[in-house]
Amino acid sequence: MTVLVTGGTGQLASALTAAPDVTVVGRPDFDFDRPETIAAAFKAIAPSLVINAAAYTAVDKAETDVDAAYRANRDGPAALATLCAAAGIPLIHVSTDYVFDGLKTQPYVEDDAVAPQGVYGASKLAGEQAVLASGANAIILRTAWVYAATGKNFVRTMLAVGKTRDRLTVVGDQHGCPTAAQDLADAILAIAARLDRTGWQSDYRGVFHAAGTGATTWHGLAVATFEEAARFGAKVPEVAAIRTADWPTPAKRPANSRLDCGRLARIFGVRLPPWRDSLARTVERIFATAPP
Repeated sequence: MTVLVTGGTGQLASALTAAPDVTVVGRPDFDFDRPETIAAAFKAIAPSLVINAAAYTAVDKAETDVDAAYRANRDGPAALATLCAAAGIPLIHVSTDYVFDGLKTQPYVEDDAVAPQGVYGASKLAGEQAVLASGANAIILRTAWVYAATGKNFVRTMLAVGKTRDRLTVVGDQHGCPTAAQDLADAILAIAARLDRTGWQSDYRGVFHAAGTGATTWHGLAVATFEEAARFGAKVPEVAAIRTADWPTPAKRPANSRLDCGRLARIFGVRLPPWRDSLARTVERIFATAPP
């Protein structure tokens, strides 16, 4: 397959670069703010599969940068999906757990009602809807709490801040599924391999949840990060749990955004590894290659 991956140097796109037959595009050559670049890249690469890993992900900034969030998260994916539909090729589009309001007490399944609490989640939901409305053979993967050994993410931020502070406070009443970017990339490539092997099947189309197995809180993820970092001689600060109400942010976060990923396993035979195992591998890589 000839695979076009959007997202430039983002965490997920970077994790996909090592795969054969993958061409990664990003700004300035491919930019959802410049629609003409979308068609140009599509024509130049002539892909047999597109993976859209590009997005506006600044959750708090989106509250005041509404138009930019919608251009990147709805309009750009819609244009890409339209091209895929016309070419008759599949599109794998990455979305988010923030399409949910967080009020459910159990993990969310794909058919649960959506009710995003902020502009970021609303723009990503609009992107899902636009992609499906295009008529493309689209697989939408909702993921959550993505981190990697490089780039800007929660795990690396904790390690950097922990070097200079003896005590940290981290929200302990938001629950979700940490997802290593490499695990998500591996899952996407496994789906791509299945598409190549079986061709398109009707039950492939639609929304799937794809996140690390198991769940924790941001506080739990921070504590686990420092436990793993201690193996490499890192300083381990005290990490105190606080309530969301004690850490106000412009965008409201869901209290529960745990994702049930059973459908992904049933249809594609894919399940991401336990989050704690993946965290250990990622922290090891951070200290081996790119310490914060």
